[in-house]
Amino acid sequence: MTAFDRLHPAVQHHIVNSLGWRELRPLQEAAIEPVLAGMNVLCLAPTAGGKTEAAVLPLLSRALTENWAPLSVLYVCPIKALLNNLHIRLHRYAELLGRRVGLWHGDVGDAERRRLARDPPDILLTTPESLEVMLVSRRVDHWNLFERVRAVVVDEIHAFAGDDRGWHLLAVLDRVSRLCSGTVQRIGLSATVGNPQELLDWLGAGSGLPGAVVSPVATSSVSADIEVDYVGNVANAALVISRLHRGEKRLVFCDSRSQVEQLAGELRRLEVQTFVSHSSLSVDERRRAESAFVEGQDCVIVATSTLELGIDVGDLDRVIQLDAPHTVSAFLQRLGRTGRRSGSRRNCLFLATEEGALLRALGILRLWAKGYVEPVTPPAKPYHVLAQQLMATLLQEGGMGRADWMAMLRGFLRAADIGTSECQQLQSHMLAAQYLFEDSGLLSVGLAGERQFGRRNFLELYSVFDSPPLLTVHHGRAELGQVHELSFHVRQNGPLALSLGGRHWRVTHVDWRRRSVYVEPTEQRGSSRWLGAGQPLLFTLCQAILAILAGEPPTGRISSRAQAMLVELRDQHPWAAIGTTALVRGENATTWWNFGGGLLNAALAQRLGGKVSGVSSDDFGLRIRSNDAGEDLRQIVHSLLASDPKDLSVGLTDEAIDDLKFGDCVPQELLARMAQQRYSVAEAWRELKDKALRTVGVS
Repeated sequence: MTAFDRLHPAVQHHIVNSLGWRELRPLQEAAIEPVLAGMNVLCLAPTAGGKTEAAVLPLLSRALTENWAPLSVLYVCPIKALLNNLHIRLHRYAELLGRRVGLWHGDVGDAERRRLARDPPDILLTTPESLEVMLVSRRVDHWNLFERVRAVVVDEIHAFAGDDRGWHLLAVLDRVSRLCSGTVQRIGLSATVGNPQELLDWLGAGSGLPGAVVSPVATSSVSADIEVDYVGNVANAALVISRLHRGEKRLVFCDSRSQVEQLAGELRRLEVQTFVSHSSLSVDERRRAESAFVEGQDCVIVATSTLELGIDVGDLDRVIQLDAPHTVSAFLQRLGRTGRRSGSRRNCLFLATEEGALLRALGILRLWAKGYVEPVTPPAKPYHVLAQQLMATLLQEGGMGRADWMAMLRGFLRAADIGTSECQQLQSHMLAAQYLFEDSGLLSVGLAGERQFGRRNFLELYSVFDSPPLLTVHHGRAELGQVHELSFHVRQNGPLALSLGGRHWRVTHVDWRRRSVYVEPTEQRGSSRWLGAGQPLLFTLCQAILAILAGEPPTGRISSRAQAMLVELRDQHPWAAIGTTALVRGENATTWWNFGGGLLNAALAQRLGGKVSGVSSDDFGLRIRSNDAGEDLRQIVHSLLASDPKDLSVGLTDEAIDDLKFGDCVPQELLARMAQQRYSVAEAWRELKDKALRTVGVS
């Protein structure tokens, strides 16, 4: 008996006859057995690798065989656009089998939410924040809604697990599981990661179920067509895109919304049919762009990483990367968008607009060619998320005893390695600060908790992050999207103009009270701002960049312009050598080129800052600079390399604590412990200590 034969006969019938599939993909075949067995499963495959079907088809088979009643399956995604996209596909699969699919997120209206709560579907597509709403809202009978849940699918789990939103998800799943009458199976879907077993263990923490990693054989990198070009600026990049691959559908990735807007404006100026997709565009604007792109032929869609996460924009011909992503994992996601047609090859063209981006692209490709993919590591000791979950759990339950709430979060606490004493320390602090209130042994949300987080029915508790100060942009009755309020702080000559959706808009009125902006089309070039934290480079990538500067041959094809720039960069760094670091002494400063990565160099800069003057690390983690041009820095660095500084990590600054939405709920001792473990650089430090140190003088 094959794995396919184990599926319910109705599922087999519709796969063959209604969907017209001649065979299942290897991942889908391999996932059937463990999913039907009720195991926790992690399915790994590139974008468009059939991961959704690998999870959902066996679950629908179980639903039919075991007569599951609604609501039986939760399907959780990181972004609303992906949920909207999946809803169409999953609705078709479920409808064939007499089952229903529902959609619940921030853009779904109150009337539809009330209908879903009253008459739940078999499968509900949602986000962690919307699950939080369902659990806390007094208008939702969460016991009745979740009692029959049998399985949870977490799509793009790598996008969750790498930051605190993953901890929020894990805690919410814990709370949902406590409401269910049986054990809840957990299935994660992900692109390739460097530590799949650890990721599966994290997802299944506290469930008590066995687990299985399902991953098809990776496609050889030889089958991909990769080229790197150096173009110098965004305008030149637009010119290259306008002239290359005419008649084909091209997806261009940028790593910021501002860069997306700038490139889209340049492409439209060159009369290239261009569409735009990023998270600050309105839902309608994104849908129109993505639908038009699917139906088009000779066109370009410019997007941020939102289109990296599995959203279907049809059959692509080309992927183009402006500059470079910061991880191999992101590159694999983007590369996986191509090569889906029979006989076609995966492809990616890098267009570097500055020198650092060229080195980053070449470093990423070097790691990729060696088969390296970054591990996904949840940030350590999420005490601030625990504080949020403590208050949310008390609201959900209408109050609980001092020890009872910990049982609701057992899996979360186990995965986060947070013990009873730490929970009690946090609880005591929150009681003293009046975030909690206790009466006759029963805990509830206190006055400070209500004052800080209680606005609009505790809306602030639904997310672990603060929302940035955005204003909504309107053209007539149409909502275009949102821009940061800093977009209005610098006025150009003449009327203020914004860029949104790749078009320019003249601002006619700003209603600060309603946080609304009204605009009209204009020929005047506009600009918009959004704030996002820069992503420091990892130690492994910085070391790959060092290898490139040291003379290692690049992977893939490299244009003559890129080759010429690489030669120039190597000439500028003649001291670069694998296995070494270099102190480069100038007239007024000394630079330690250690290629240690952003986190390690930030920690080292803090350590050196008390001993020499003017110490700073660069944005990416290639070097540390000091205004001290004498021998002192050399001796101090030698001494530092010879020592074993324990607990070397980036300290949690007051500004960083302010950025933690629930940081005030955590005692200082636990915040310090979180910083020490979360920002530890011990592994990178051990590797760096083994490298030789040379001193180089430059004129």
